Amino acid sequence: MTDLRVLVVEDEPVAAEAHTAYVDRVDGFTVVGTVGTCQDAIQALQDHPVDVVLLDMHLPDRHGLEILRALRSARHRADVIAVTSARELDVVRSAVSLGVVQYVLKPFTFATLRERLEAYRAYAERADRGAALASQSEVDEMLGSLRPSGRTQLPKGLSEDMLTQVSAILREADAALSARDLAERLPVSRVTVRRYAEYLCDSGLAVRRSRYAGAGRPEVEYRWV
Repeated sequence: MTDLRVLVVEDEPVAAEAHTAYVDRVDGFTVVGTVGTCQDAIQALQDHPVDVVLLDMHLPDRHGLEILRALRSARHRADVIAVTSARELDVVRSAVSLGVVQYVLKPFTFATLRERLEAYRAYAERADRGAALASQSEVDEMLGSLRPSGRTQLPKGLSEDMLTQVSAILREADAALSARDLAERLPVSRVTVRRYAEYLCDSGLAVRRSRYAGAGRPEVEYRWV
């Protein structure tokens, strides 16, 4: 099977660069385009062959669901993997009803995306054979290949619950926050909360900057992208 062609749809430059780099690191996948709007995504799908779309739901011009509806209306055969922070139940249900084959919540590690892409490739390889499935067990096996084999772990010492809390605080903040600011709102130390903030920066979901306030070492602040 030849490499699967991927279109990355992500409006935040840091996240778009990270997702593109992640996909390029997985054997069997090639990024054929990276765009940041719904309009550009629809145009790219018309201009180039695409096998799978890595789709953010929060886009500046229209909701990512509009790309899904446009795909289905045009009978485009590209599959869609949602890569998004959208946790609303109605969005998830709509995405599933429109044929999303994987739904990956931000923030995530490279290992998480790699596992999902590899699971999708196993599914695509089975579908590419074109033969009828002989039994219910073969149907179950094909659909089951889309499911990840297990729970992908965060880096040692980080918990999903605290990562969710740090993410929510940064996402809702009106201004950049330091580790001290975050620690004042959470039951953890500055050192601990800094690890979460740095992890979000490395994942492309937050950015860091240095703030100079008089003499002494600069303070690092974090802002959700």
